[in-house]
Amino acid sequence: MTTRAKLTVYSALATTLAALCMFPLLTTRSWLTHAVLVIAVIAAVGAGLRRSPLFRWTVPVAQLLVLLLLMLIGFAGSGMTGGVLPGPNAMRVLSRVFSSGIDDITQYAIPAPPTAGLRLILVSSVGLIAVLVDTVAVTYRRSALAGLPLLALYSIGNGLAGDHGSWVWFGLAAAGYLMLLFAEGQDRVSRWGRVFRGGARGTVGSSRVSPGGQQVGVLALALAMLLPVFLPRWDLGLLDSGSGGSSGKGTSGSVTTSLDPLVSLEAAVTKPTDTELLSYTLDSDLADQIYLRTGSLDQFDGTNWKLSSPVVSDLPATLPSPEGLRSTDVPRIQGDFQVSDRLEKSWLPMPYPAASVQLPNRGDWKLDPLTRTVVPTNDKAIRGLHYQVTSLDLRPTAGELRAAPLAPQDIRDHYTALPADLPPVVAEQAKAVTAKAQNDYDRATALVNWFTGPQFKYDTNVAGGTGSDAIAVFLRDHRGFCVHFASTMAAMARVLKIPSRVAVGFTPGDSKGGDVYSVTGRMYHAWPELYFSGYGWMRFEPTPSRGVPAHYQEASSAPTTAPTQQPTAAASSAAAVPAPTSSSDCTAKQRQLGDCGARNKAADKADEQSWPLSSQVLGALTAVLVVIALLLAPMLWRTALRRRRLGGGGRRRPGGDGPLELTDAQVLAAWDELIDSAWDLGIPPDESRTPRSAARRITEKAALDADAAAAAGRLALATERVLYAPAGQVTTAALAADVRTARHGLWAGAGRLDRARALLLPPSSAQLWWRTSDAVRAARTAVGTRVGRAVEAVTGPVRRVFTRRERSTPQD
Repeated sequence: MTTRAKLTVYSALATTLAALCMFPLLTTRSWLTHAVLVIAVIAAVGAGLRRSPLFRWTVPVAQLLVLLLLMLIGFAGSGMTGGVLPGPNAMRVLSRVFSSGIDDITQYAIPAPPTAGLRLILVSSVGLIAVLVDTVAVTYRRSALAGLPLLALYSIGNGLAGDHGSWVWFGLAAAGYLMLLFAEGQDRVSRWGRVFRGGARGTVGSSRVSPGGQQVGVLALALAMLLPVFLPRWDLGLLDSGSGGSSGKGTSGSVTTSLDPLVSLEAAVTKPTDTELLSYTLDSDLADQIYLRTGSLDQFDGTNWKLSSPVVSDLPATLPSPEGLRSTDVPRIQGDFQVSDRLEKSWLPMPYPAASVQLPNRGDWKLDPLTRTVVPTNDKAIRGLHYQVTSLDLRPTAGELRAAPLAPQDIRDHYTALPADLPPVVAEQAKAVTAKAQNDYDRATALVNWFTGPQFKYDTNVAGGTGSDAIAVFLRDHRGFCVHFASTMAAMARVLKIPSRVAVGFTPGDSKGGDVYSVTGRMYHAWPELYFSGYGWMRFEPTPSRGVPAHYQEASSAPTTAPTQQPTAAASSAAAVPAPTSSSDCTAKQRQLGDCGARNKAADKADEQSWPLSSQVLGALTAVLVVIALLLAPMLWRTALRRRRLGGGGRRRPGGDGPLELTDAQVLAAWDELIDSAWDLGIPPDESRTPRSAARRITEKAALDADAAAAAGRLALATERVLYAPAGQVTTAALAADVRTARHGLWAGAGRLDRARALLLPPSSAQLWWRTSDAVRAARTAVGTRVGRAVEAVTGPVRRVFTRRERSTPQD
């Protein structure tokens, strides 16, 4: 491997190791695979361009253009032509994704959800650092200066990670930088050795970095990692990794929860579990129909639904009056909640609308006044929590909601806002479904009945997402899960000028006996909330076979506790309720939720997903095996070559019992093995030397002991006899044993790093590439010759006929 190739590999490795410090920034790690691929492509582009006769400054420019193309392919696919060629809207799409990432930075704390914008920012930042490191260390041969961009990458990543950071990331980043410095130092010392010849190992003439330099680097790294353990800690850094929000007794602060509820909900819904997350009691006759709402998302920007409130306040003992509720003279529901240790990173589950909440440590929680969402100031606040909630027991009838007046203008402006690029199919379908409805309640009911009809299927195997594109796909395919149904109905309601938002939380728990209910991982859910003046936000259930229809969606004569007196009327229609099953294993609650047989289906699905020979697993396994094979190819080729060279035992004279005679090819193979063994351990061949001079050079540079030096000398003499002595000279020495003796001496005097490199990435394996290139060149020449002969065979007779005619034609 050439020096530039080594520096290219070590530069890419150093950038990758430094980028690992960004592991804690997102809740998932898949973005790092994208980043590593970008680093590899940038390194390959630089390696290829540096072999061309272009100016050096063109290399980083080309790498930046390639980085931009990779970002367009990865994050602006909808604006690309054919998926790989930038289209007219590609930069606009990429800019929109980047802007959403900037907004996400202000919304989420660490670890943040893996939104497209945040992944774009991380991957592109790592790519820029890769370009800088490759330019400084490889293109301009200033590896020491490459530590500056690597330090910037580590400092920013570790500073943002805060308490989520680890000393492991520092160790890996520093090790990558040291390897880069060692590679450049080895190159500098080897180039000095071509001018200044030395004799002793470790002198200036050596082609290896001085072992003392490596020891100093490793010792410095060890001290940097161990010394802080014995020193006191000072919290005087420039970056404050506080919990965010209001610190202490302030009234407001930034929303700092690291939870993206829809991202977390999609992961939970598509991989349901029977693990109990919390249990609760409610003193209500409708306890088995009450949803536990963790929060709602009121802003839709075309990419996703999110919480728009810029500030949170300290959590008061009594919550403010619910938005839109005209009367507070409403019965109360008392609830007692116990969260298990399995629930983490969640907003506080409560029946809506909550009037008050009692928590053991109120300082761990903040309130978003706009959506009445109680958010934690740290990721562990919800774990094992025991709390009590008092909620309002709102029971409006369908007739009361149908007669509700128009919402205030400020409510309509905020909760009917839609992105300009919303697909036209959303408005077209919403108007078609509700064409016969006369009021907002009937329009909402029509949407619910349409979604719960036979044309839509509940399917968790489809791709997630709540953006404009995902809604368009959902309306086209009619397949999805609760996130798709809730986000699409909310968007269609906004088209109809009905204030709406997306709520997240849990469906009612299963009864454990008495008044106790249990919520498991199968009850994660999302649903739309629609605004009705005088009553506030009312939930609707559009997801088929999931959840429980609200009581005001059913024909009921139950008394009302609504704040205003309106004539009672039956609902125009009822939401579809799954038919009961005769299975004795189904409880009444499971029949209500449509979950009968769901466990068997889930088990079958789990079996399908765990099948080890799926196409995805096979593809990943094949890719891993190919990479491993490519990495091991030099070592395997070198091992096979050594065995072939030393495997020949020679031949005996006819009728004789004397020593074995070696052929000239066997002697030269033994000599080639000694030269390649020295090359693998840092002593490159010098073809200008005679065998005897080359053996003396190897002995001096590797400081061979007496036995190994004598063996190398015998190999050199045997080689010179083959090359220069008259024909007929016979070699009878046991050269295979001499090669092993000399090779053992070379390995005994080499450092661990040199031995590892000689084993895994032997430099002499470059001959494999040379031989492959020669074979390809020879094959091309042979094919060209045969094609030329074939062409000559076809065109020759015709050409000769025309030549004879020209000669026989008389000239004027």
